[in-house]
Amino acid sequence: MSKKRILIVEDEALTVLALKHELAEIGYEIAGDASTAAEALRAAEENRADLVLMDIQLEGGISGVAAAAAIRGHLDIPVVFLTAHASAETVARAVESGAFGYLLKPYTVPELKATIEIALHKHKTESTMRDALNSRMYFSGV
Repeated sequence: MSKKRILIVEDEALTVLALKHELAEIGYEIAGDASTAAEALRAAEENRADLVLMDIQLEGGISGVAAAAAIRGHLDIPVVFLTAHASAETVARAVESGAFGYLLKPYTVPELKATIEIALHKHKTESTMRDALNSRMYFSGV
């Protein structure tokens, strides 16, 4: 089985370096990194990551929540937020974007791995169910 590819969207260089190291240590491949929403959309499309780790606060004026909604909506790539912000409003915006997980900084590597694995499994399950439903509708003539 091939390694799952993770795109890192984070505007703090030290956090990006730490994530690259930690993700490689626990068996993931890095699909790239971006520091703005526009870069994230481009990288997600070009690199076809299996999952995006997204900071909510990004450079460039467009939030990570908006970028996550676009990535999820256009590319069907699951997004896990990795953020220091835990306000009720921020969490609600993350839920509305269709996020597959929400991890608070500082995190531990086992928390990171568990959150990613659950998100990947949830996305796979949803995709399988959606494909089965579409197939059933196609064959039933609906």
